[in-house]
Amino acid sequence: MPRHIAIIMDGNGRWARSRHLPRVLGHRAGARAVRLVVEECARLGIEVLSLYAFSAENWARPAAEVEALFKLLVRFIQDETPRMNAHGIRFMVSGDDTRLRPEVRRAVAAGVSATAANTGMVLNLCVNYGARQEILRAVNGLLAAGARAVDEASFAARLYSASLPDPDLLIRTSGEQRLSNFMLWQAAYTELYFSPKLWPDFTPADLRRAIAEYGRRHRRFGGLQDA
Repeated sequence: MPRHIAIIMDGNGRWARSRHLPRVLGHRAGARAVRLVVEECARLGIEVLSLYAFSAENWARPAAEVEALFKLLVRFIQDETPRMNAHGIRFMVSGDDTRLRPEVRRAVAAGVSATAANTGMVLNLCVNYGARQEILRAVNGLLAAGARAVDEASFAARLYSASLPDPDLLIRTSGEQRLSNFMLWQAAYTELYFSPKLWPDFTPADLRRAIAEYGRRHRRFGGLQDA
């Protein structure tokens, strides 16, 4: 069983377009899929679930869609905080919050505070997140601290995910097969799983299939498989 699962939730827009619906309805359908997958991961005993919710590049989308996405995020946090507490889930957010509107930052802070004492699964929502930006942030932080030499541990301690294990399994939906600037440092030895399903159609059964495939793989981390 993987300790940490990361998911690139791709395909909301295509799901809506295939049904001749506005893109925002695809995002709403995607939020329902999030709820089911979060609850299934908690039930299975996954320690960390990281979800790529809004990338640093997503600001290039139409302003109305971006606005709708953040309204949906605020609503999701408000609606799901009681469920997270019921399941013992601790909520955290990874990403640069300086560009987020005050009401979004307040909602994030409220969700983090309300679940801080929970000891179950960590739900790590990646918002305004980009892996290259995260790496540069870590480098600049080390330079500002006067570092003259850096090892993996000191570098990793500057990442948003410093308190988390690296992902064991990374799932991407919609059939696309790329990382899209997500957890580039952390995913150095992560098993990749690509699902053809659009994110709103991704179910707990699909999650279990991905985990079963992970369980069939041999992780050697550059070494040799035991005889």
